[in-house]
Amino acid sequence: MAKDPGKSKEPKSSGKRSVPPIPSRTGHGGELHQTAAGNIHGRLTTNQGVVISDNQNSLRLGERGTALLEDFILREKIAHFDHERIPERIVYARGSAAHGYFQVYKSLSAITRAAFLQNPQERTRVFVRFSTLTGGAGSIDTPRDLRGFAVKFYTSEGNFDLVGSNIPVFFIQDAMKFPDLAHALKMEPDRGFPQAASAHDTFWDFVSLTPESMHMLMWVMSDRAIPRSFRMMEGFGVHTFRLINACDEAKFVKFHWRPTIGSTSLIWDEAVKLGGADPDFHRRDLWEAIDKEHYPEFELGLQVFDEAFAEKLDFDILDPTKLISEELLPLQMVGKLVLDRNPDNFFAETEQVAFHPGHVVPGIDFTNDPLLQGRLCSYLDAQLIRLGGPNFHEIPINRPVCPWRNFQRDGQMRMTVAPGQIAYEPNSIARDTPRECPETGFQSYRANYPVESSTEKRRSRAESFADHYSQARLFWTSMTPPEQQHIVSAFSFELGKVARPAIRQRMLGHLMTIHSELGRRVIAALGVEEVEPAKPAVQPRNDKPSPALSIVAKAPKTIQGRKIAILVTDGSDAAFIGKLKRQITGAGAEVAVLAPLIGGIRTSDGNRLAADHALYAGPSVFFDAVAILPSSEGVVNLAREAAAIDWLRDAFAHLKVIAYHTDAALLFEKAQIDVAADEGMVVLNGSTGGVGTFLDMAKQHRIWAREPLVRGATASK
Repeated sequence: MAKDPGKSKEPKSSGKRSVPPIPSRTGHGGELHQTAAGNIHGRLTTNQGVVISDNQNSLRLGERGTALLEDFILREKIAHFDHERIPERIVYARGSAAHGYFQVYKSLSAITRAAFLQNPQERTRVFVRFSTLTGGAGSIDTPRDLRGFAVKFYTSEGNFDLVGSNIPVFFIQDAMKFPDLAHALKMEPDRGFPQAASAHDTFWDFVSLTPESMHMLMWVMSDRAIPRSFRMMEGFGVHTFRLINACDEAKFVKFHWRPTIGSTSLIWDEAVKLGGADPDFHRRDLWEAIDKEHYPEFELGLQVFDEAFAEKLDFDILDPTKLISEELLPLQMVGKLVLDRNPDNFFAETEQVAFHPGHVVPGIDFTNDPLLQGRLCSYLDAQLIRLGGPNFHEIPINRPVCPWRNFQRDGQMRMTVAPGQIAYEPNSIARDTPRECPETGFQSYRANYPVESSTEKRRSRAESFADHYSQARLFWTSMTPPEQQHIVSAFSFELGKVARPAIRQRMLGHLMTIHSELGRRVIAALGVEEVEPAKPAVQPRNDKPSPALSIVAKAPKTIQGRKIAILVTDGSDAAFIGKLKRQITGAGAEVAVLAPLIGGIRTSDGNRLAADHALYAGPSVFFDAVAILPSSEGVVNLAREAAAIDWLRDAFAHLKVIAYHTDAALLFEKAQIDVAADEGMVVLNGSTGGVGTFLDMAKQHRIWAREPLVRGATASK
């Protein structure tokens, strides 16, 4: 058993002179004392000094009812959090974006009256912003982190913002806890680091005390948190929403985005090296793909269900830490999103775009999900402070394409000149002023599920939200062996950076509860013995594995949208290089030529071949597969270059398919790599063979059977 977490010692001193601690204060002189059990003697209050009785749950009607506007504690906490950073976003600060369009496959009038989901001949303009959650605007693209996936639809009925992420669940169940989560996850306030990283005490302290985070932690410690590209990343709406048709009939819905070229992730060692080689790797990848007219595409999938289906589930659909497996409720693919234009100005568009889950159109409505309810007030408040006031909707990137007219006036940065004497409604003076329209206007659904017999106001969590481990276990058992190993490595790396043993012991108890194999493997990797057993409110179930949760198990065999490098030297075979390039591009992939110097090479026919990258500036982490085609003379110089040896070693260690001409044998010898190590090593001999085999093997993306051979070098996380 672990000792009480409050009794664990602080990390050892660095040897500097000890300074008496300055007493912490509540803000107005009240001493803030802490007991051995970690509980604060001083009472938690609002900024007005009102003592808070419950800092875990927002106020709502009944345990599963809607959040109440009168919850001044929630509003104060969220509003203060929203205003902590100006003008950079507090979370999701580092973003990349693109313009495009959405087109529905067929009318969805049976389930929704939303106009943009009716006509398959109509294209709806969109603006999509991808982002990282944790780091600042100047951080790197490839940390282990949640990615934002926010889509603004400019529909004929107004703007609809589907503000989601690349993971279908979240850390917390109630918006009351979001400021706490963000404060624990972001840089520690006394030291200003770590940046864009969760491997530190405050994050693991918070989540180890918050069992509802366990499912999300499994996703974040998986390969999902280090995507290969925004173009190869799934998206989710996270919450349960409603769809309402013209007959006022409602269904529940979960939103999904699926990339048409499939989902792929980085290996951790790749992600780390990419952060140094190209901090803008994802941003550059998205921009260049669109610039070259290789337009990213995503299909919109819906999980549509009714109350009867929801009531049969083992969990609550209002709980944002839960998902509905695709085996239980398959996706209906209803439309396609195409990104076909880069922004004209990064600040004016990508930075100033304002997303808000409360931006919905007729035919789409909310549920009582307590995290969603809090976001409905938080996002608007954040936009007000970030973008200078209430007129942020007049910034071009936020402006609807349909007519808009109301009696709102003035405010900072007002652009619209509204003529006339009247700025109120109803009025009898100006008959041409806008009026409400009950027939076509937005109407909230008459019954906000579930209808409760009690309307008692309370701060509590429904018992149906209490199972925090079953879906975390489901995620673990649904992974392939390589994915499970990556999860173990990720937990080992992160918990290995936790300085306080009590936090680590508490977290290991959660992992043992999620799945004993997971817990034992992380414990073995850390070399620790003490574990603090978790005490789950609900014992986890053993659900049938869901292969759809694994990106490896369902990965399509394709090289479409991938990047393949050809390493050449003076004297390389010009005809064969040309043949290989044609076949790669014909399969939908992109080719980059690498040479020892950026000036390029002289091929076997005496012509100059330009280089896309110099070898030292184009590490193999940039590419999905590689081909090595030196001349017999050129390979001698390559084998003397540390950059060339490292380039090949990384490609092998990152499980990439490697094609090579037999003249490259000396380079493999210097890198100490067996050319016959596995099926991912494909020989290319002149014009007679190997190209088809190389491309077929590259469609697998990784050679997972190789990983046990190189794990010590590449799987430390």
